[in-house]
Amino acid sequence: MTSRTINGWKFEYDEDNAFYQSRGDVRYDEDHDETPEPALWEAAQVLQAQLLAEGFDARASYSEKGWVEVVIH
Repeated sequence: MTSRTINGWKFEYDEDNAFYQSRGDVRYDEDHDETPEPALWEAAQVLQAQLLAEGFDARASYSEKGWVEVVIH
């Protein structure tokens, strides 16, 4: 697999861990927890939908520092 660009966001594929990742700015919710940029999160959900349509079991998630991942199980 290679990198993919969704809505202007480039998701790099990590072959060792079977996931795509991209990083945006850090946002905070009302509880002061870190969340991804809304546009990046939307792009991750689009990538998840594309991968599911291609037959992969994929799930979008996010972690700290603005990182978003789409994991392939």
